[in-house]
Amino acid sequence: MILPQSPGSATDVLVRLVAPKLGEALGQPLVIDNRAAAGGLLGADIAAKSAPDGYTVLVGATAWITVAPHTHKAMPYDPLVDFLPVSLFAEGQNLLVVTAALPANSLQELIALMKAKPGELNMASAGVASSSHLAGLLLTSLAGVKALHVPYKGAGASVPAVVTGEAHWTFTPMQGPLPHVRAGKLRPLAVGGASRSPALPDVPTVAEAGIPEYFSATWYGFMVPKGTQGAIVERLNGAIRTTMETREVRELILNQGAEPRTNTPAEFARFVRDEYGRIGKVAKLAGIVAE
Repeated sequence: MILPQSPGSATDVLVRLVAPKLGEALGQPLVIDNRAAAGGLLGADIAAKSAPDGYTVLVGATAWITVAPHTHKAMPYDPLVDFLPVSLFAEGQNLLVVTAALPANSLQELIALMKAKPGELNMASAGVASSSHLAGLLLTSLAGVKALHVPYKGAGASVPAVVTGEAHWTFTPMQGPLPHVRAGKLRPLAVGGASRSPALPDVPTVAEAGIPEYFSATWYGFMVPKGTQGAIVERLNGAIRTTMETREVRELILNQGAEPRTNTPAEFARFVRDEYGRIGKVAKLAGIVAE
């Protein structure tokens, strides 16, 4: 199982909760291979070029499937052609958090600080073209403010940077900052989805906090290289569904601030295409130019 992020990243945390039970459903253990580089492009490219025999599975996510094509001119793979979607396994909220010492107790107070000090507040992200990078850029674009983008090597590094105060804020998948929020080390200001998160019901959405057109969420799924036989795809899909229906796994995922979700290969394929189009519009709005 190729995971194009570092250990401790938001995606890594979720996958390691699912993998043991998924291995049981498949009748053999899963080996998680973290290949973190180039915003997920390295790992995804390795998966795309792997043998289509069902023994290599890509952990697909927003950053390297639906964001990267709009931020990189030279893509080593085509996410809509080189992979067969198998199933989603979770969807999550992006969470806007600030370092505890920052005098901002609401989204509007953070925006006011950035207006007073344009380009001085550091915005940490999990890397260039990551979902947290896009979530932050969309926020500053719609709010009409500027922040200094500081890319890190994954959420495993960017979130601790906000905890220590090295960076001022980040807008990243919830499972990374949530433990620090619960420990009182980070202050949550808003979530990026269409509704509040069950994990933090008192935290408003960005739309509720004053930017009604804002939406930013993340998704996680499993994909295989093109050419994989349909019977293999169906078997993997069935194992994923069985795994995600177990009470133990569902509770673990919910505790991380994400929500379990599965679908058929055809439904997942449509979902990816729709997200690809939506993210393209978001990238254009945020002023992101492919490099």
